[in-house]
Amino acid sequence: MKKLFSEIPYIKGDRLTLKKITREDAPALGRMVASEAVYRYEPTFLFEKKYPDINYVIDHLYTECFEESIILGIFQEDEFCGLAEFYGYKDNIHKVSIGVRLMEEYWGQGIGAETVKMMVEYLNNETDIEIIAASVLPANKGSDNIVRKLGFSLVVQDSDEDWGYGGMTPTDKWII
Repeated sequence: MKKLFSEIPYIKGDRLTLKKITREDAPALGRMVASEAVYRYEPTFLFEKKYPDINYVIDHLYTECFEESIILGIFQEDEFCGLAEFYGYKDNIHKVSIGVRLMEEYWGQGIGAETVKMMVEYLNNETDIEIIAASVLPANKGSDNIVRKLGFSLVVQDSDEDWGYGGMTPTDKWII
């Protein structure tokens, strides 16, 4: 079993591929980052929103950002659909959190659930991770449905977290 941060994962499924983002993906990533609908239920301090130059973001995803998280592009064939992230890595307890952000035009197609399933299978089969967590804002019914459907257990409801909104944000904590 390998350590999660020992390499940039390449995860191939039947319909989707989770892989490294390149400058070729900049136009689509830029459109996603600009979408208020996509980021309505997301923290304000995400790496892809940290810098105004999307090419700078891509150039630093696997250096500066890689210290704290692994962000992969979600692709259906060659089309960029969104981002999959492994973050909050705790090596000493073999724990990581996961998150998914999809471009609005890919909502409701099962891509979010398929991506989470691929991430969980990768973590369980390829790494030494034992605890997989997901944090979901209670109002985000789409993400709530995905974690429920895939067998995550709600362990803490309405836990206060700093999501960058200028105060604490009630968040539901799930694990599998």
